[in-house]
Amino acid sequence: MNDKKVEDLWTHLHWLTVLAQQGSYTASAQRLGVSKAAMSQRISELERAAGLPLVQRTTRSVRLTEAGQRLVDGLRDPFERIALSFSSVRDLADEPAGLVRVTAPVALARQQLVPRIAAFAREHPKVRLELDLSDRLCSLATEGFDLAIRHTAAPPDTHVAWPLCATRSVLVASRDYLRRHGHPATPQDLAQHPCLHYPRAQDTPAWHFLPPEGRRKAARQRVTVPVSGPFCANNSEALRDAAIAGLGIALVPDFSAQAALRSGQLVEVLEDWASVGSFSPQIYAIRPYASHVPRAVSAFVVWLRGALAAGFEV
Repeated sequence: MNDKKVEDLWTHLHWLTVLAQQGSYTASAQRLGVSKAAMSQRISELERAAGLPLVQRTTRSVRLTEAGQRLVDGLRDPFERIALSFSSVRDLADEPAGLVRVTAPVALARQQLVPRIAAFAREHPKVRLELDLSDRLCSLATEGFDLAIRHTAAPPDTHVAWPLCATRSVLVASRDYLRRHGHPATPQDLAQHPCLHYPRAQDTPAWHFLPPEGRRKAARQRVTVPVSGPFCANNSEALRDAAIAGLGIALVPDFSAQAALRSGQLVEVLEDWASVGSFSPQIYAIRPYASHVPRAVSAFVVWLRGALAAGFEV
């Protein structure tokens, strides 16, 4: 490697592996907490030391050359072992410590996690939480998250999943709306109401229900109702707020509607009918499988399971 010793390039090599994961200088710089200029300079220095290009730059993307990919492939396992070794040593401390990066859905995080975070911080003062609020499904390994909180029915087989609590979907409307338009008695009545829905892939939005449990099993067939309304959004808080404003009847997860139901801003509609298929019935904490889980991550999972164990009933 020209006139530079390999031990002078450890940081450069690590940054190259991050660039390979992230696929852009901007994302890599954000992941590492450095400037884009610093990121570009380190990679250029590494290329000069190697004596050949390691990265192909275009206006829209960054790709590794054959030499760059070979280098990253050889570095992946050693850097993972270094991270594992350091994590296991750090866990010898008397109490959990370090940074835990968590990604969680926007409404769930804002309504249920953030109000509880102070309790965790008091219990574990040496743990730092970095919370990413996003409804986008992301790759935990690629984007550097230690943990994801997911509203899902089927956690990926390649990950470890801890169940946190059950959740259900609820139909809600404001009292003023129901005074003006009446209470639907059956799901079929929803066709006469403006329905505030989450946009899905299908052309015609539809909600699905199971009849009350008291009915004979043979009679508990799923009822599907096409719905329409003046407003849809891919965020349950937005749907909840539109329902509070009297715009129509909304179908949202219980964790998003809980506070408004308790305060009386919203009331539940068709509460004996179970909504199915719109939102998943379980919330999990998920992380990629690893032989060692840092104590800080384990401590946060244990706390989450206790904090959310009761679910979100009113």
